[in-house]
Amino acid sequence: MYPFWELPLFTSGIVIALIATFHILPCHLATGAFWFNVYIEKKAIKEKRPELMEFLKRYSLLILVFCFVIGSLTGVGIWFAATIASPRAISGLIHNYVWGWATEWVFFIIEIAAIYVYYYTLGRIDEKSHLMLGWLYAWAAWISMIIITGILAFMLSSGKWIETGGFFDGFFNETYWPQLFARTSFMLGIAGVYAVIVASRLKNRTVSHEIVRKAAVWGIVGLIAGALFSVWYLSKMPEAAKELGINGGLPYLRQMLNMAGGAFILVLAWFIVCGLIRPSWAGTYSGILVLVILFLGIGAGEGFREGVRRPWIINQYMYGNQIIGTDLAAKGVKSEVNKFNSEGFYNNLYFRPDNLDLSLKEDRRKAGRVIALHQCGNCHALDRNGIMRPLPVLLKNIAPESPEDIAGFLEALGDYPFMPPFSGNDEDRAAVSEYLFWIIRR
Repeated sequence: MYPFWELPLFTSGIVIALIATFHILPCHLATGAFWFNVYIEKKAIKEKRPELMEFLKRYSLLILVFCFVIGSLTGVGIWFAATIASPRAISGLIHNYVWGWATEWVFFIIEIAAIYVYYYTLGRIDEKSHLMLGWLYAWAAWISMIIITGILAFMLSSGKWIETGGFFDGFFNETYWPQLFARTSFMLGIAGVYAVIVASRLKNRTVSHEIVRKAAVWGIVGLIAGALFSVWYLSKMPEAAKELGINGGLPYLRQMLNMAGGAFILVLAWFIVCGLIRPSWAGTYSGILVLVILFLGIGAGEGFREGVRRPWIINQYMYGNQIIGTDLAAKGVKSEVNKFNSEGFYNNLYFRPDNLDLSLKEDRRKAGRVIALHQCGNCHALDRNGIMRPLPVLLKNIAPESPEDIAGFLEALGDYPFMPPFSGNDEDRAAVSEYLFWIIRR
């Protein structure tokens, strides 16, 4: 196990969630926007309408700056945060999908080159060549999504990979296709939102209203298709995930799904009212409001997707606390649970406090805190004022009267479908119980 990344009050999960939720806005815009861009450019060329070029220039500049400056920073932020929060999970994914990621990076580089060349050659090279640049960007961006979606889908439903260890057995799992089509559709909807906002600021009001209406239709079709594919996606989730997220196993997940649905309805209504019926109402202020709604809806949807994976971070293979919970015979990997239960979890930590004497109460608490961080800290704050499921508050609800009561609770963790079992021997359990009882009472 690597050293644990501890954040006062927060958990690493919240940091990753905030960065990832914001990243989806520029990421999905970057993937979906150029299909609309190419559509408008083809229209401008075919109908000989140079007045449409003002929109193309503004929309392309938005993509360049928002997606490939701000979006790139948040992309790096996700990698940095995920690597220090869950280094073993990232390592597991890289060992399985390094060539997938390498392929995705090739297309991402094509994206970067294409957007810069496209923007700075707008109106400076022949129309056919410039349109080809737009097509190049659009396809490169979508192929990038095709690859990343496989890795994301694998984390929730690993398919036959747990038996075979095969690249494509995990990649093309049961949730891959519905998630790919849902993301593709929603990315077109998100692109429609930004296109409406950009078009609403054009000086030529006739052109402005025309593009607003077309972008609204684009967005409405994307959202409705995305909703239909999302229903398909929900039906293909593993049964354990359905139990947690849909059937009430974890009520907050159902609330997040409802929140995502509410955001969908509001954005759809905005497209209809401000896009189709009253294009003059589409503007900066309503656009910013819709972007906030999008952010909240995406956060809820991604939170649902992440939450139904519990207790795994890689389905049926690695628990959320980065302990390998299942044998993967095809790759010669053994479950670590039995090893930690027999040899002790603390004894197997390479990074741990030096010279602790576990016969001393104070030292046992220090060891217990280290174990609690590793096994609980990714999902729970250890501070009672923590934002993410603070352990002192949760444990106080079961009214333990001694560390032994908490030890009994730890033994039963594996009976909860959303919690990994406690991994460690009696000495580990005693140390953690003593520490947790102390933080409740202090």
